[in-house]
Amino acid sequence: MTGRTWVRLDNASNIFLAARTDADPKVFRLSAETDHEVDPVLLQRALDDTYEQYPLYHAVLRRGVFWYYLQDSDLRPHVTGEELHTCAPIYRADRRNLLFRVTHHLRRINLEVFHALSDGTGALWFLADLVTAYHRLRYPDQPHGPDPMAAAAPEPARGLTDDSFAQYFRRDAAPAALSLPGVETDTAPGPAAHARRHRAAGGRRRPPVYRIHGTRTPDHRTRDVELTLSARQVLEVARAEQVSVTMYLTALFFESIRRSSGGLGRHQTLAVSVPVNLRQFFPSTSARNFFATVRVEHTYGQVGGDGRGGDPDSIGAVARALQAQFRPKATPEALETKLRQFIRFERMPVLRVLPRPLKDLMLGLVNRINNRGLTVAISNMGRVSLPAPAEDHVGRMFLHVSAARPQFCVVSHAGLLTVSFSSPFTETGHIREFARELTGHGVQVSVASARVTEEELAEVSP
Repeated sequence: MTGRTWVRLDNASNIFLAARTDADPKVFRLSAETDHEVDPVLLQRALDDTYEQYPLYHAVLRRGVFWYYLQDSDLRPHVTGEELHTCAPIYRADRRNLLFRVTHHLRRINLEVFHALSDGTGALWFLADLVTAYHRLRYPDQPHGPDPMAAAAPEPARGLTDDSFAQYFRRDAAPAALSLPGVETDTAPGPAAHARRHRAAGGRRRPPVYRIHGTRTPDHRTRDVELTLSARQVLEVARAEQVSVTMYLTALFFESIRRSSGGLGRHQTLAVSVPVNLRQFFPSTSARNFFATVRVEHTYGQVGGDGRGGDPDSIGAVARALQAQFRPKATPEALETKLRQFIRFERMPVLRVLPRPLKDLMLGLVNRINNRGLTVAISNMGRVSLPAPAEDHVGRMFLHVSAARPQFCVVSHAGLLTVSFSSPFTETGHIREFARELTGHGVQVSVASARVTEEELAEVSP
């Protein structure tokens, strides 16, 4: 259509098109739980206002001969009740539709996004503005505080054409000469990891990793289980081991899988993909995808101590080992080198002239190869703050993702830390072990689970 603004997908987004499946449509959900039942009329007004501030979210996805591209549209979003299961597919090749949806259920406001449009940080900006606009309409007489999201993402960066990958990492982009401290793992958002080539340290061949198998949900819906914890209590447990919350919870995830599997069997190595928000190193206010992933692993049963004379396979020792691997891989220099190499590969002349369906096949193959080297994935959005009056009326916040493999996502708000487990399988033994270990450390845990099996769904059928 002539006169429409359009832009090619950034390098991070292309993999989501090639890697999506019925079980993993590459959709993620951010939710905010209010202290009252949501008013859909006010929520629609808030959505109309917020939508005008985000030209990026006006886009639809189009297919060209050689690439996918985002194109501006005149479509308008409409708030609906929660009629579909969590992270149901959004993008369909035969439809011209917006790449996000806003729903409500009881006290929750939900934003679901197709990952090719935006990452966790960009979606959080949108949700924060939406929730703030809603509460300002509901409580017009309450003070309005400064909006930290608006300060972090001025309106031009919410547009369609801002591509931070191109700005920083293409061959003609100047190197980002940054002198920054190591990454804080507890601020690395972005649910879902995208494929990358990794080499083992020192050129050594990697050991085969343990891969989780289970009973697939009958209609491909994601199995979601929510744990609500005291953020303070979890932080105290992690600090006692001298590790970040992210690395402690990852080590606990590994141990929970080991216990629930009965010992892992022949393959004793577990590997995890951890997203890193690139905005903390390379200044960007783009709401489009701008993250990378880091892979770390642990092999159980190896001879030797953990440097403290203890069990090298204890949760604390594994967390410290994972953190020692993660930090050098998540420096600005290491990430820049990795991403420049990836983009050079992506922009090779022979690949640029390949028709889009062949590119999809190739990227899909790369993704499958990458998946063989992973056991699980995680994502930690860190601590979220909202402007007044939303901050006083929102309690728990959640991040859910569609899942190609078991994973969990973490968000902290109002002193509550939520851990949302996602899986394509019905089994939940590893979650039970996870909760048991935390309660054993004195952490209070509450659990909620969505129904996915035929028996569970029949319990609520009319």
